[in-house]
Amino acid sequence: MKSNRKLSGWVALLSVALAGLAPRVGAQVLSSPMGPGGPVAGQGPGYHSPQSAFPPLVPRPDVVAWSVLSGVSVKFQKPKIITTYSPAVKKLNGSLVKVEGYMTPLEAGTAHRHFLLVSVPPTCPFCVPGGPESMVEVRTLKPVKYTQNAVVLQGRLQVLTDDPQGLYYRMTGARTVK
Repeated sequence: MKSNRKLSGWVALLSVALAGLAPRVGAQVLSSPMGPGGPVAGQGPGYHSPQSAFPPLVPRPDVVAWSVLSGVSVKFQKPKIITTYSPAVKKLNGSLVKVEGYMTPLEAGTAHRHFLLVSVPPTCPFCVPGGPESMVEVRTLKPVKYTQNAVVLQGRLQVLTDDPQGLYYRMTGARTVK
């Protein structure tokens, strides 16, 4: 239960960011990282700063790319946010997949069984690097030692609809792989 409160905090932060975006875009469909005035927050796989101390992820053919997971369009219809997934994303639902990213722990500790995997390394403990399409909630079989380096996880991917936490993806039964 404690972990769910931590996750709710992260998602609440994200919801506030998206709610702040809603008045600017109204009922506009957001389906790309570029909006009328430039990049739209919360759309796309996240922004990896060239000044980051961590190298960007190198695409791998055996790993689901974040660009695929970003195949989401969002339509704001007050008071709801309507999410539509691309056919490529829908096809992944229930599949055993590999995803590479950076661990974002939901509570203190050196090893974790429940955390977020994000597309770019977090730059501060209060900032999410992108929108919900740039993160996967992960539940592992065994604790995974925290690292600031990228990790590859394999597990069953769930594409979520109307998740109360505001998440788009969850991986269960996950384990680290090379």
